[in-house]
Amino acid sequence: MQTWTDTKAESRLSESESIYVPRDEELDDIKRENIDQGKLMGVLRNVVPALIDNIMATEDGILNVDYFIKETGHSEFKSQLGLGSILAPLPRVLLNLGGTIEEIFKFDPPKIFSKGKSHFLLDDEFGRQVLAGLNPLSIERLKVFPPVSKLDPSIYGSVESALKEEHIIGHLEGMSIQKALEENKLFILDYHDVYLPFLDGINALDGRKAYATTTIFYLTKMGTLKPIAIQLALPTGDPNTASKKVLTLPVDDTSKWLWQLGKAHVCANDAAIHTLVHHWLRIHACMEPLIIAAHRQLSVMHPIFKLLHPHMRYTLKTNATAREVLINAEGTIETNYTPGRYCMQISCAAYKNWWRFDMEGLPADLIRRGLAVHDTTQPHGIRLLIEDYPYAADGLLIWSNIEKLVHTYVNHYYKDSNAISSDNELQSWYKDFINLGHPYHKNASWWPKLDTPKDFISILTTIIWIVSAQHAALNFSQYPYGGYVPIRPPLMRKLIPNEDDSEYSDFIMDPQKYFLSSLPSLFQATRFMAVINIGSAHSPDEEYIGDRNDISSWSGDPEIIEAFNKFSMEMKNIEMEIERRNVDPKLRNRCGVGVSPYELLIPRSECGATGRGVPNSVTA
Repeated sequence: MQTWTDTKAESRLSESESIYVPRDEELDDIKRENIDQGKLMGVLRNVVPALIDNIMATEDGILNVDYFIKETGHSEFKSQLGLGSILAPLPRVLLNLGGTIEEIFKFDPPKIFSKGKSHFLLDDEFGRQVLAGLNPLSIERLKVFPPVSKLDPSIYGSVESALKEEHIIGHLEGMSIQKALEENKLFILDYHDVYLPFLDGINALDGRKAYATTTIFYLTKMGTLKPIAIQLALPTGDPNTASKKVLTLPVDDTSKWLWQLGKAHVCANDAAIHTLVHHWLRIHACMEPLIIAAHRQLSVMHPIFKLLHPHMRYTLKTNATAREVLINAEGTIETNYTPGRYCMQISCAAYKNWWRFDMEGLPADLIRRGLAVHDTTQPHGIRLLIEDYPYAADGLLIWSNIEKLVHTYVNHYYKDSNAISSDNELQSWYKDFINLGHPYHKNASWWPKLDTPKDFISILTTIIWIVSAQHAALNFSQYPYGGYVPIRPPLMRKLIPNEDDSEYSDFIMDPQKYFLSSLPSLFQATRFMAVINIGSAHSPDEEYIGDRNDISSWSGDPEIIEAFNKFSMEMKNIEMEIERRNVDPKLRNRCGVGVSPYELLIPRSECGATGRGVPNSVTA
């Protein structure tokens, strides 16, 4: 609904209103009941944490989160940190929950917590998670050192990096920096340019603090990534100056805690970019116009509508709900992530400056980020520069299977370019997607052409990949890999003190207390856990990739039915291959002591937040 004062702005719906979606886009009863049950459980699991935060009001209340995770009542975290004395004033009934009561009031252990007892993010796990964790889509190969910002220096100050040779040279196993770059040994998690324009606003918010972070990783001989330096940047308001500091691997207790704080800030940035850019923008928002265009321009009997139909299920309703309670002003996203009211501005900036449909396919994305190179000798036509990159390695199996199905399907219905160009419904659908769905980019030269069967195969493969496997890797990772807040905080409440800051003496006196007070409070943590637990759960009516309920509608096309059957059988083979990889001791990013197997792209799953399963569509 437009506002009265600005026709380009929208007013918020009243509490009694909801965003309209057509009846055939509504959730089935079983799906809706499953979500409602999850909401109720989320509310119940936050009652006691809210009381504790209000009663105790301690800055390190995050310590108590262990009491609200099943089977963790006696973890070494509590004994190490002396929680007995902290929790003594609390009524024991609030903490000693057993049996059925525990099922209601306590969370299942997130994967990153249940596999080990370290409650601080270890360097090995930090490096592993950028390849096989919550957000495996941001890591890039470093091509130039020091890294170079693309921001305008007349606005944002010096773009020169504070990272120097002395910060990393001792961690390159005897190589020079140039040699390490040439041998593809240096990688970067770079949130400098995406965050810096918004930091003045973010850091003025109550209880929110952030840096524009740049993290350098080294690829070890074992195929794992080792974090070796973190740059923390702040705006200065003066185009002639810059505020940047570099943290390196710790050499004493002080630098150990500074390093932990630096990693926590990187994780908070990573969590926000995962949600705002890779998940909401690239999948939910940018694919929605394609679905609307399909309903507007394609007959339900059109072969492309029939192909895409299961891949559009629930998406419009899911996005409508997101606009009501997740991405709205003061909604769940703004509440849970550091950027707060600037969340959607970050998402919009990424859309304006970075998003490109032609780069959304898996091979193109990997090549853009420098994680792969073209290689016709390889099964998928590209070679990964980090061989043990679980998201990419498993994803390429699914990508290739989708591509084979689409190749057969398109060539069956479209024998040549003339068949594509003369299909008015098809051309109108694609034009609607571009011109009405993405008007800001409608004149961009990078849009793929829809002229030949080869063009069409690429477009359809990309669409199905995005809404199925890529969404699964990002959505169903949220609770398993982001659900233990002390390790993966979604927001930070304090900056790292400089030696001339008044808080520096507090940090030196009790660095652990300062670290914990920088993290979310107990109630902030459990509220976040409840939300992502709902979003990460499969419902009983989930339809997984490889399964179709409408194959009989192709009864007159045995070639298509055979193609679908082959596609389904290959998904079963992919599941077995992923399970084989997860027990291969040579693959240290997915197998080993304390290492979680990477299961997010295993096609099928049971109900709940299982950390596996690839639905056909964006269902959460």
